[in-house]
Amino acid sequence: MRYDLVIFDNDGVLVDSEPISNRLLAGYLTELGHPTSYEDSLRDYMGSAMHRVHDLVEERTGRRLPAEFDDVFHGRVFAAFERELEPVPGAVTVLEKLAADGVPYCVASSGSHERIRVGHRTTGLDRWFEDSRIFSSQDVGRGKPAPDLFLYAAERMGVAPARCVVIEDSRLGVQAAVAAGMDVLGFTAMTPADRLAGATQLFSDMGQLADLLV
Repeated sequence: MRYDLVIFDNDGVLVDSEPISNRLLAGYLTELGHPTSYEDSLRDYMGSAMHRVHDLVEERTGRRLPAEFDDVFHGRVFAAFERELEPVPGAVTVLEKLAADGVPYCVASSGSHERIRVGHRTTGLDRWFEDSRIFSSQDVGRGKPAPDLFLYAAERMGVAPARCVVIEDSRLGVQAAVAAGMDVLGFTAMTPADRLAGATQLFSDMGQLADLLV
């Protein structure tokens, strides 16, 4: 099926940020007295907006995270991005092909606008994403697995949900895309295939993506 809009998740799909951010999130939560391993962080928080971190910690422990949690965490993440962040291998090639073929695309991420832009600027992906192609859970209030973000991106891009395909690597993201009535291609480079149940199709190498979009 030829789609009218390709919607990319950002972290783990365009920029290889999940190992960095989940390592730092696990460390910070543990530092605050909420023991969390890297694997725990991937399982519980990968693909989610920050409010989910707050909600799950309070639900499990009855304690709220400190008011400065988001600012401290993002400060650590952005500093690490500047040192370590790279684009996902193959992402640039896919973007080049979509642009050359005139296929509309955008990014819809649980991360903040600042996080998206820092990551794109650091990796050079900013050349592919002007402001009109960037959507964040900040724009809608509810992050994945709610469908709001993907529906908002489709509306702003002027495309019906049924004509969109989402590129996702998280369980929450796949759930959100399915709830939005969109096809979803599940990227299994970091996520076991069984965690992406409900995806229209799975792929493990970003180099495969262009062939799946024709």
